[in-house]
Amino acid sequence: MQKTRQPEAPALSQWQQARKGFRWDSVMAELDGLPGGGLNIAHEAVDRHASGALADHVALRWLGRDRTVLEFSYCALSEASNRFANVLAGLGVQPGERVFSLAGRLPELYFAALGSLKHRAVFCPLFAAFGPEPIVQRLQRGGGRVLVTTMRLYRRKVAALRAQLPELKTVLLIDAEQDASADILALRPLLAQASQSYTIGPTDPEDPALLHFTSGTTGMPKGAVHVHQAVLMHRATGSWVLGLQPGDVYWCTADPGWVTGTSYGIIAPFVHGVTNVVDEAEFDAERWYQILAEQRVQVWYTAPTAIRMLMRCGIHPLERFDLSQLRLVLSVGEPLNPEAILWAREALGQPILDTWWQTETGGIAISNLPQLPLRPGSMGQPLPGIEAAILRREEDGSVQELATGEEGELALRRGWPSQFRAYLHEPERTARCFSGDWYLTGDQARIDADGYVWFVGRADDIIKTAGHMVGPFEVESALMEHPAVAEAAVVGLPDPLIGQLVKAYCVLARGHDPDHRLERAILGFARKRLGSAVAPKRLEFVKGLPKTRSGKILRRLLKARELGLPEGDTSTLEEEAS
Repeated sequence: MQKTRQPEAPALSQWQQARKGFRWDSVMAELDGLPGGGLNIAHEAVDRHASGALADHVALRWLGRDRTVLEFSYCALSEASNRFANVLAGLGVQPGERVFSLAGRLPELYFAALGSLKHRAVFCPLFAAFGPEPIVQRLQRGGGRVLVTTMRLYRRKVAALRAQLPELKTVLLIDAEQDASADILALRPLLAQASQSYTIGPTDPEDPALLHFTSGTTGMPKGAVHVHQAVLMHRATGSWVLGLQPGDVYWCTADPGWVTGTSYGIIAPFVHGVTNVVDEAEFDAERWYQILAEQRVQVWYTAPTAIRMLMRCGIHPLERFDLSQLRLVLSVGEPLNPEAILWAREALGQPILDTWWQTETGGIAISNLPQLPLRPGSMGQPLPGIEAAILRREEDGSVQELATGEEGELALRRGWPSQFRAYLHEPERTARCFSGDWYLTGDQARIDADGYVWFVGRADDIIKTAGHMVGPFEVESALMEHPAVAEAAVVGLPDPLIGQLVKAYCVLARGHDPDHRLERAILGFARKRLGSAVAPKRLEFVKGLPKTRSGKILRRLLKARELGLPEGDTSTLEEEAS
């Protein structure tokens, strides 16, 4: 559906001019580089602050489940990560070998991430909510040399399958008081004994730094390799998108097992020298609002799943909490519906700025920005250093660039610093993501005359019904405008007459009960908003939607369950019950 073009604001014109003259060298000039040459993420994130004016500034403020508060200055964080790097050295870990973490948001996870990067090992975080099979699968594919975890997680999820992991030489238990065996060691005593001094070795910007596993719609998970040069993207987007400023208090709610929990839960805030709030506990609406108020959070980065849960909880935050310090709220994961943006204006006193990126992009590539006009429902503008286009794949494998307003596959021109370098051990799978100079994202979108990008849906999610191409996001956004609908997902089901019919799954807002009358009312509302050709033909009320822990609705899983098909990789699935 074609959106009405809005008048171009001066700020938009100025921004687009600035993009044309941008060079990544200008971002590199904001960083130090290693004293002997080279570039290391951990040096830029902590060491350069620890030896300067921010040495005593709070870097990490950790909030325990029991409301214990621990603070680590940049100097203390530098020393703790040095100790971990020395532990790795003592274990004989070599540069390029892979260190995995399987833990919740504990301080030692942050020491391990930064210490691994200092030692030039490759850090790979895993979801603590994974089951045993996904964990072992990733450790096998990644060739895990060291695993940092807790006693409970090791016993429940790894110990019984340890024989399948011959490359795993050492397990470091965060909460153990003493070693369990020669290769299952207590981490905290090792850290206490290790030196707090460490000299980072020569690090080429193209040296591997991070390994993030991401699930495909089918087949095995993909291990995306990122390099130390990615820190340029984290530095730049921390300024342009997150608007981080000296003295800020920042909170990213992402699980550390997800790429956002590393890129924007660890690297970007520390590179900018701000205070990074980390909450050990899982989602709780009351607690979250208390953290925003009590910690005086200025910049908050969260997920659409959490926002929709806040919308449903019945709390009116501005009536109970002082959020006057909150300057910027941003979202990442699943595209944010316009209804959520409008809710935020009333509930939080400001809109939520949606951001778009992928595990493969390594950092925010397209975003709504504080300085530009907000168009609810849009992904925003490509950032400096990012060239976006809409392409159509031809049968011979080539691509054709489409005109303004046409829907096709969103593509980014190669060359930004945090672009993944490869899927680990899978050159053919890597090659399929590229065509010439373009990285093919797999997302369907269009770009309007002012350069705003509009998400249509994943290529696999597009519904073909009665000759129409229906993007699920548009239908879901319309459904959520109904006051009874808190969340919605739509899929296409086979139909002998029209090809596919649109079926909707709706989670109801508090105070509404599922019945046939409400079902008919919602379907009628959708027909008025979308037209009969696009609106859902069927509707099912559900208690929750299958989503990844990053907030993406797994429409393919809804469809598979409906049709009795294999569900594929569900390792990143979060709990569905609300």
